[in-house]
Formats: sequence, C-alpha cells, structure tokens
Amino acid sequence: MLKPFFTWMSGAGSTARLSILIFHRVLPEPDPLFPQEMHARQFDAVCGWLANWFKVLPLDRAVEHLKAGTLPARAACITFDDGYADNHHLALPILRAHGLTATFFIATGFLDGGRMWNDTIIETARRSPLPLLDLDSLGLGRHPLGSIAERQAAIVALIPQIKYRPFDERVALTEQLARLAQVQAPDDLMMRSNEVKAMRQAGMLIGAHTVSHPILARLSEAQARDEIATSKRHLEQLLGERVGLFAYPNGKPGEDYAPANVELVRALDFDAAVSTQWGTSAHGDDLFQIRRFTPWDQSRLRFGLRLLRNLRPTPSS
Repeated sequence: MLKPFFTWMSGAGSTARLSILIFHRVLPEPDPLFPQEMHARQFDAVCGWLANWFKVLPLDRAVEHLKAGTLPARAACITFDDGYADNHHLALPILRAHGLTATFFIATGFLDGGRMWNDTIIETARRSPLPLLDLDSLGLGRHPLGSIAERQAAIVALIPQIKYRPFDERVALTEQLARLAQVQAPDDLMMRSNEVKAMRQAGMLIGAHTVSHPILARLSEAQARDEIATSKRHLEQLLGERVGLFAYPNGKPGEDYAPANVELVRALDFDAAVSTQWGTSAHGDDLFQIRRFTPWDQSRLRFGLRLLRNLRPTPSS
C-alpha cells in the first residue's frame, strides 16, 4: 500500500533522497524501563517492512550513488551505533533472514568488556536493591527507586547532569553512583572483537565511532583527532581493511560536533560521515553530515507514514 508513495517521494537519479535508519540495540524482549526500545520481535517486523518498501543498500555503495546522483528509487540504509553485543547476537540473524545489510559504528574503547557511562546509570537504576538512591554526596540529588516509573525518572534526571562532563569525570561519577547503589554493573553489554570480525565476515559494514564516545565539540582539536583516528586505526587493524565510514557520537550538529570536527573527519581519509539530524540526504548534500532518522511507531502504517514525512526535503537540501 505504501510502496508507490515511497517511489513518488524518492524516485531514482539526481532527485532521489536517501533514507538512513539509525538503531542502537535490539533487546531479546520488551524492556519495562524503555518500552520504546527496539526488541527482537519488533525489529523482525521492521526489517520485513523495510525489505518490502525500500531498496536497502550497503552504506558505502549508497554514498557512491549519492555522490554521483545515481541512487535507485526508494534507496535506504540501516545503521547501528555504539557496538552493543545484541547487534551480533540478535540483529545480525534477523537482518540475514530478511536478506538485508547494515552498517555498525563501533566505539572501540568499549569492546571486550567495556561499558558506556550511560549504561552504568541505566543498569544501576534497574538493578539497585535500595528504595532510595541518595547521591547528594556526588551533587546528583536523591532519587526514589520504588517503582518502574521512579527508576525511569531517576535515569531521565541523571543522564543530562553527567552527559556533557569530561570523559574521565563521567566515568568516575557513574562508577561511584553504582557503588552507592550497591550494584555490580554488567561487563557483557558490548561486542567482543571477534564478534565485530564475525559481523564483517557476514557481509555487514563496520564504521568508526570514536574510542570513548565523547562530545567532540567539547574537545580540543588534538583530542578529537586522537579519538577519531585511533578508532579508525583500531578497526582497520582488527579487520585487515580500510574503514571509510564514521558516525559522530550523539550526532547533533552544532551541539555534539562542530564544523571543525567535520573538516577533521574529512581530512582523516574517511569517505563519508553520518549525523543524527533528522531528514534525508540528496545529491549535492555534504557527504560528511548525512542525515539519519528512525520512526518510533509500533504499527506498520504509522511507521511507514512517519518515514514518508521524513522524506520531505529539508530547507538546506
């Protein structure tokens, strides 16, 4: 029913528009703390919809077509950020079952037992046995944990207080938070190096996503260069091939990364980079600020309609 509309909104050639979907995790079951988070049954359904509506391309090939103005009608790509283990365990077999490909952007510092700072907060709020999390000693307030809603509220309150602090401070605060909450945070949330290699061997693309997932706009040029170049080099050594794709951490232009970061990525021998700015990209747009978006709707119709609305040209296109 929707396929003709996607063809109408994104025909082939120089006027085509590239839709790129961004995911992070695919959980085994719905998560009470995050009801909107993608889980295996929903992702299986989404992959079926995408396979029916779009011509799903590997991102590197889509970038070549975008640059040349030769995209096919209804062109789309699937991407994942960060490098969660469930990308390998759950997303990969679902993608393969539908004959789809995706690009996985890996924050290399968390491979092999690492953990992102925000996941320390989330798992602390989820697992703490305490009825009240008293973080006054850290300057982070007091947070009741007696219900799912209160645990959700604690996460929502804590993440913005820590998100834009320097990396070392973020890690130290979240580790102290876990100790005060009497929680041993998990060390199996992210992929192992051999799983990243297995993803590539299965036909998926691997891209760089920095080492420690910092806010690049808050770093010096030298620090940003080290984060980006080191992640690229790590993945190239792991995979034995050049890595040409990059994703900005958090990804909001002007807030999470700056124009200088774009020029740095361009200078570090990447072919393209993706942001999290909503919309689609067309021939002539900056290949180092490609837009991405994912509908959050649960039903096929609403999911499709929101993707159609996303295909409307943005003012800068």
